[in-house]
Amino acid sequence: MNADALSLLLTRDMPYGKYKGHKLADLPGNYLAWMSREGFPRGELGALLALMYELDHNNLRGLLDPLRPSANARR
Repeated sequence: MNADALSLLLTRDMPYGKYKGHKLADLPGNYLAWMSREGFPRGELGALLALMYELDHNNLRGLLDPLRPSANARR
């Protein structure tokens, strides 16, 4: 895991499906779990979704909070 991948979770939108247009970091845990069971897509999107699933599954979503734009605006 690296900071670049974490920041991509906050800036990339889901390109298709029920949550099209939502930031990857904001996808619900049940959707990420479903994608994990069904199989993540290939490529960068799949890697980012797998990372987001691991963060959610291990209750580590808070790692993204300092990287969120609203957190940086307050500094």
